[in-house]
Amino acid sequence: MHIAIRTIIVLTIVLGTGYSIVGPALAATDSHGIRLMEEIQSVITDLAERVKPSVVNVFPAQSPSRSKDAPKERTPSTPGSGSGVIIDAQGYILTNNHVVGDASEVEVRLSDKSKLIAQVVGRDQDTDLAVLKVTTDRALPFAQFGDSGTVKVGQWVLAVGNPFGLDRTVTLGVVSGVGRENMNLSRYENFIQTDASINPGNSGGPLFNVHGEIVGINTAIINYAQGIGFAIPSNMAKQVFQQLLSRGKVVRGWLGVGIQPVTADLAVKFGVTEGEGVLVNEVFESDPAARAGIKPGDIITKVDGKIVDTPNALSRLIANIEPGAAAGIEVVRDGKRQMLSVLLSERRESAIVASLPLSRSEVKLGIDVQDLTAELAEKFKLKDTKGVLIARVDQGSIAQAEGLREGDLIKELNRGEVSSVSEFTAAVARVRRGETVLLRVMRETRAFFVVLKSSEK
Repeated sequence: MHIAIRTIIVLTIVLGTGYSIVGPALAATDSHGIRLMEEIQSVITDLAERVKPSVVNVFPAQSPSRSKDAPKERTPSTPGSGSGVIIDAQGYILTNNHVVGDASEVEVRLSDKSKLIAQVVGRDQDTDLAVLKVTTDRALPFAQFGDSGTVKVGQWVLAVGNPFGLDRTVTLGVVSGVGRENMNLSRYENFIQTDASINPGNSGGPLFNVHGEIVGINTAIINYAQGIGFAIPSNMAKQVFQQLLSRGKVVRGWLGVGIQPVTADLAVKFGVTEGEGVLVNEVFESDPAARAGIKPGDIITKVDGKIVDTPNALSRLIANIEPGAAAGIEVVRDGKRQMLSVLLSERRESAIVASLPLSRSEVKLGIDVQDLTAELAEKFKLKDTKGVLIARVDQGSIAQAEGLREGDLIKELNRGEVSSVSEFTAAVARVRRGETVLLRVMRETRAFFVVLKSSEK
């Protein structure tokens, strides 16, 4: 049994029974265990003393904006105040973009209580990071980046910041999870989750490992939850910092596809397992994916050997590749895997992701279709002129449950193109009772796949 654990057990027995005298052997073991715990405690206190001076308090000129329905708490207690960390001797500071807001300069308070004005060098809304720069004639304490790729669940971490205006508060905890996404906090999410206490005002402050290296930048907590905080991985933060310094902006790779998750029904249709890869529902003309031969209906499963299992994962992997570089994309097409080399371009302002609810119980399809005319295409803002238009969706039908609506344009049925009502009707007639139907649908400028199940022909 581990000595420290044995010591705790011994102390518990002694206190529980009311006895204060133990035998010589137990007393010796107890003394040894206490020394061990004191050594561990000394390591933590020394670590805290070493890293605290690199943490600053940030007071931007104006308060950051916040969505009314944001599910996560991001605003500190003092309007506009937050934390930051000095990351090199030249006076560069890393913090959250939502801490600085639209300010061009901010006030920072150092560990010795002195105050300096910092210029906002650059910001990246997609990762919620910002870089500040202070000018001073003295050397500033700073912290170094660690490798967030080596962070494991269960390892100890130290969060340092200024929650509720309490300067350089230190909290100790463990990494509760890695690779957290779908938090709706930023475009590229790959958060480290920790139970080290993070509160309003910690935003922008560092998350340290036991070596005193930055492994994350604390960015958010969940309202009313205890021990659930999120930090931006240091590898992502370091890449953003370097690009903001060298280019003044962050440049990311662009593939040029619309994508959606692979649901259970879609997985059956495309010959993969549920959650394996992401489904390409649209390929934009003249963009990198189109030039490389990627097609609608392809399942992207890997990028440069890294597994893709969610739309967010694909977006993040592509964004990490420099424009002009070639990416190795593995796709599943017609049940067969193949590798494609794609020369990426620079990312556009918005990516296209279509996400639909999971399939519901088996009911009639419940749609009426009609031929597409130029007038109808203009009415429903359709960029395409080929396909059949959904004229009506029955209330309570599976089509409604899957998110279909009047004005949607059906481009394909079971991977075959349909450009008229007669072609659509003929394709439906080939579907047997109880079989599922795979539709590729265009809504205004976005495309997506959906699986419908019918109980009758």
